[in-house]
Amino acid sequence: MIKSQSLAIKRAIEKFKEKKGILHTAEAIRLGIHSTVLYKMRDEGIIEPLARGVYRLTDLPALDNQDLVTVATAIPQGVICLISALSFHGLTSQIPRQIDIACKRGSMRPALKYPPIRIFWFSLDSFEHGIEQHEMDGALIRVYSAEKTLADCFKYRKRIGMDVFVEALKTFWAERKGSIDKLMEYAAICRVSKLIRPYIESVIHD
Repeated sequence: MIKSQSLAIKRAIEKFKEKKGILHTAEAIRLGIHSTVLYKMRDEGIIEPLARGVYRLTDLPALDNQDLVTVATAIPQGVICLISALSFHGLTSQIPRQIDIACKRGSMRPALKYPPIRIFWFSLDSFEHGIEQHEMDGALIRVYSAEKTLADCFKYRKRIGMDVFVEALKTFWAERKGSIDKLMEYAAICRVSKLIRPYIESVIHD
């Protein structure tokens, strides 16, 4: 039984590799990967969830600049945000395995099979503020500024992790990556200014 299961996992890994390392649960089952095999692979750390019903091989290399360019080109109406934006600004030790992208609430959902993306729906006011444009590999990248990204990360702290925000804030202050006043301005737009202030004051006076 153990040998059979091991063979099933090896075959499943090959199926994943044929699809650039990423599969939706429904597609995996259609390709002959039983759901129990998927769960075992997940529990053993062979695959990791990117989103609900989407898995990626964990030993694939981290996403690189070309992946960022691909997403920015394929979704020109979106803006690189949260952990992907933190990584862009050098504010996190996290290794992005998907690209976080903000879309305006009410707009059409982007359809992109690769690289993996995680979509966040921003209100009009929050979406339109703090956008920077950078040229990368001949393409124009829309990404939120360091200050706006920190405000967004605090707003979505339950989804990305409070530890990620705190690390980024400390790096932002230590390396003087931007303006605290500007950060508070964006925090007000994100409606988190009262909640974020104690963390900022703690870092500044540490």
